[in-house]
Amino acid sequence: MTNLRLLAPLAAALALGLAGCAEQPAGDAPGGETTAAAPLTEGNWTLDPAGSRLSYVSIKAGEVAEANRFDAMTGTVATDGTASLDIDLASVNTGVDIRNERMREIFFAVADNPTATVTAKLDPAAFAGLAVGQSLTRPLKANVTIKGVNSDVETEVLVTRVAEDRVTVVPTAPVIISTDMFDLTDELGELRALAELPSITPAVPVTFTLAFKRG
Repeated sequence: MTNLRLLAPLAAALALGLAGCAEQPAGDAPGGETTAAAPLTEGNWTLDPAGSRLSYVSIKAGEVAEANRFDAMTGTVATDGTASLDIDLASVNTGVDIRNERMREIFFAVADNPTATVTAKLDPAAFAGLAVGQSLTRPLKANVTIKGVNSDVETEVLVTRVAEDRVTVVPTAPVIISTDMFDLTDELGELRALAELPSITPAVPVTFTLAFKRG
């Protein structure tokens, strides 16, 4: 369960990259056609929560895998390339009420640390030429903060401009985050003891689909 929380911020970092990590288009729309549209550099971009998903998988007792997610997040990418993503840690959803409560109160201590943040500085010129219907794969480096502890995260994302005013991003592979990246090992141990488990794996894979819309 603790592992899952770490994934969220990471995932948060990838999301920021979606609106600003395009360089040279990697391909044309189906049929070899491209659609002329206003450059991505025109206007600010806002995360569309309804079209975005951030999830992770925790493993307990060495072999029991459980899917988890965060249900609330916000994000923006400004015209100057400044990107930020805020993940509401209280929105963690493990599918079990008591686990949700322990994650909020013990692992994340949301009363004092309600939000995990992801920030990145992007080069607007790098993604100005992405046309509607085109996708490209780009590396992304972002800084993630959880409970006041910062850690840089590097990954690779597939960016697709699905419409003139809409961009989506998904990771090319799950992002692995561990508790020691954010000094959460003790909290993980406390969760393990409360659940009377022999182990909770400290590293977890995070996946996501993030959508940004212009304006």
